[in-house]
Amino acid sequence: MRLLLDTNAFLWAVREPAKLSAPAAELITSLDNELVVPALVPWELAIKYRSGKLPEAEPIVADYAAVLLRLGASSLPITHSHTLHAGLLSWEHRDPFDRLLAAVAVIEGLPVVSKDAVFDELPDLRRIW
Repeated sequence: MRLLLDTNAFLWAVREPAKLSAPAAELITSLDNELVVPALVPWELAIKYRSGKLPEAEPIVADYAAVLLRLGASSLPITHSHTLHAGLLSWEHRDPFDRLLAAVAVIEGLPVVSKDAVFDELPDLRRIW
């Protein structure tokens, strides 16, 4: 199964696996699954690191490609289709990272590994936690 990781799921998988739910940890560590990390994840990590909100992200930001490789995940580029869909979503949620993640998940037909229950508001999106 292909799984789309949100920023927290990615961060926890890399730095603090104990913070993952048991089902999420099992899916992330299974060699049967393909982990996909959208390009918005390093963007969000870099912004939060630079602003001082996420100082522990420094080693990930500094060597993102190697961290992604060690996790066994692939990067998913963001396209104009993703960004347009994010902007046009009929969803009152305003967080731009969540909106873009939701759009990527819907367009790519991927379930999102996320603790954030706000994604459950979208009928076309499947959240795993």
